[in-house]
Amino acid sequence: MALRLVQVNFKARDDSALGRFWAEALGWGISSEGPGVTNVEPVGSVYPDPAAFCVDVVTVPDPETVKYRTRLDLNTASAAHQVELVEHLCKLGATPADVGQGDVPWTVLADPEGNLFRVLEPRAIYRDTGPIAAVVVSCADPRAMARFWGEATDWTLHEVTDHHARLRSANGVGPYLEFLRTPAVRSVWGRVHLDLRPYPGDDQAAEVARLRALGATIADVGQGDVPWVCLADSEGNEFCVLTPG
Repeated sequence: MALRLVQVNFKARDDSALGRFWAEALGWGISSEGPGVTNVEPVGSVYPDPAAFCVDVVTVPDPETVKYRTRLDLNTASAAHQVELVEHLCKLGATPADVGQGDVPWTVLADPEGNLFRVLEPRAIYRDTGPIAAVVVSCADPRAMARFWGEATDWTLHEVTDHHARLRSANGVGPYLEFLRTPAVRSVWGRVHLDLRPYPGDDQAAEVARLRALGATIADVGQGDVPWVCLADSEGNEFCVLTPG
């Protein structure tokens, strides 16, 4: 058994407005599965697709204002493209963010609701990922995170050190999932999390039990009676196990 990483989920005050920002930022399209939910996905893609790792934006009553653990890193093809993309994003409503990064080749921005993300300088490793280079999760122990997420999903581990771990779809497409060792990671709920989906014919409850045996715990984030299951990994990063499909 294994799970697929299918999307990154943003909690929002206004899913429609934030969804429009990310759709224009990534050059993707918008759909909706119901009120309060905006799906951002590549035009023409068939969900779920590892090459089309999606963004799901969901309105919640009071999104937490916290130091977020999970962020997106955006890909660029050249130095000129990086400059143009930053200018484009700022016109869409992004703002420069100072997180103590100092003199670095990437640019840190915040989206209109304050979610931090980076526009990277061109890097050869990301040349075929699409607009999202990586989903990056701050953590205390990248090796432990690599073990858990490598067993939880069908993604392949590409690199692991004491400071960084990198996984990607076994099909070699789409963005990377990266874990970055970060001092003083806060144990708080985040506004951005990952959604995983069992393959058709697999059993959601069995997958949840398997994840709990790997060290995941049940998470109550006020979700109420929903068809998905909210869990947290050993460092408290929330994620959801969706129904098979």
